[in-house]
Amino acid sequence: MSTTRRAAVVAIVVCALAFTIAVPLRTYLSQKSEVSEQQQLQSELQRSVAQLEGRKAELSDPAQIEAEARKRFGFVKPGETPYIVQLPEDKAPEQGEQGQQPVPAGSWYEKLWDQVAGG
Repeated sequence: MSTTRRAAVVAIVVCALAFTIAVPLRTYLSQKSEVSEQQQLQSELQRSVAQLEGRKAELSDPAQIEAEARKRFGFVKPGETPYIVQLPEDKAPEQGEQGQQPVPAGSWYEKLWDQVAGG
């Protein structure tokens, strides 16, 4: 065989080896990244489970359940007088603050009549 043919055969063998290695290597790398993502998700879920188990332990106490019912639902015991304090900052935001135009009070003809009647 001449050197050109040997070089061509070696190049073909090298290319064949590269192609047979490339597909499994690509699969391995993609699966490795998926495994790391799943491990991260698993650790987040384990933290969430730990928080929920802590909350479950808190709510096993009847006094805590009563406090939650009073706070969240406004429950009162018989004979107690409930009071609701409403502060000015507890009001719902007006439509103008949300970026929408405020709805005018009354229609255009009512405004016109008010201007004519009012003088």
